[in-house]
Amino acid sequence: MDRSDGPKVVALLENNPYPFDIRARLNAVALAEAGYQMTVIAPRGRNQKWSERVGDVQVYRFPVFGSGTGLLNYLAEFLSSTVIMTAMVLWVWARHGLDILHMYSPPDNLSVSGLLPKWASKAIVYDNRDLSPELYESKFGRSGGFLWRLLCWLERRATRLATHVLVVNESYRRVIIERDGVPPERVTAVRIGPELDRLRPAEPDAELRSRAGTIIVYLGQMSRQDGVDHLLRALRHLKDDLGRHDWYCVLIGRADNREDLDALVTELGIGERVWFTGYVPDPDMLRYLSTADICVDPDPANPLNEISTMIKLMEYLTLGKPVVAYDLTEHRVTAGEAALYAKPNDEMHMAQQIARLMDEPALRARLGSLGRQRAEKELAWDHQRGKLLAVYDQLIQRDAVRRHDRGVAS
Repeated sequence: MDRSDGPKVVALLENNPYPFDIRARLNAVALAEAGYQMTVIAPRGRNQKWSERVGDVQVYRFPVFGSGTGLLNYLAEFLSSTVIMTAMVLWVWARHGLDILHMYSPPDNLSVSGLLPKWASKAIVYDNRDLSPELYESKFGRSGGFLWRLLCWLERRATRLATHVLVVNESYRRVIIERDGVPPERVTAVRIGPELDRLRPAEPDAELRSRAGTIIVYLGQMSRQDGVDHLLRALRHLKDDLGRHDWYCVLIGRADNREDLDALVTELGIGERVWFTGYVPDPDMLRYLSTADICVDPDPANPLNEISTMIKLMEYLTLGKPVVAYDLTEHRVTAGEAALYAKPNDEMHMAQQIARLMDEPALRARLGSLGRQRAEKELAWDHQRGKLLAVYDQLIQRDAVRRHDRGVAS
């Protein structure tokens, strides 16, 4: 397809490198395949090029200033990135053109980058992937103070600047409509859906398989709000209180607080049964997941997790793995009857549910089959792509009508 005359979209991504950010990649590829000229501005990951084409997507990358997990580090990173990305938007606009600016939150102060395009009557898409006030409250345990109110204000600014707002699920959509006063017709839920072609079972890892009778796997980012500490304490209950010893747990993904997690593993006395792999490429990830007997989503109940859609949960289901998760609103929306739920934040009950799956292979098989069916029939990205393209088609039609009306008036 000749995309040289397609509408020009510039996407701003601050908190993840491209193409490793799943939502940004799925959106960019879908839009490029539909004929849009896609440019993504994103942080530079280790060993990534400053500029390159990834498939049909042009990517420009910037350095990230600020490191660590403290509040001041987050503020330094967000503020410096906003200045850099605003300058890069203007540069890309001058070099390639711009019809639609697609801004991914967090942070919501990226709306600064949209001010000049907005004044030039360009369409702005604000894609809210994490509700910043709830993220702040869940990560730092504070709400109602100055910074929390500032985040609410920035969210409102971003939603009012936007021509259209995208969110990841209906829970987020309700928050944006009710808290920010955005008309319902300007907010669309486009879920992150698993890619069935990418998430295919692989040959199990023989060495991992030999380590225990039951292999337990966690997949995903490990930040304070992700509940890995809950999983580790549940595993201690599994060993010490429930007397289960024939298990081994693999935790796949980057950890913001790895030193704290290592100290907790030592304190709990489960070091010989736990393996933190760090980041691994897809082939290794799929091999480890295919070896798993049980997968766990320990995201605890908090203001953010209660209403967030977890990518790891969908990936477990897609691979047909039985899941134990806390009983949260959006966990139920995603997994339905394909998971075994523990009482929210009850680590002993999570251990008991893991033990139940260890004892009942028929239940594991039934849950795994239900999960794969949900992925294929309801959750897959193929069922969501059309919603994204419909929003973009609406924006392009709006722009065409605006140009026509302006031409008639002149």
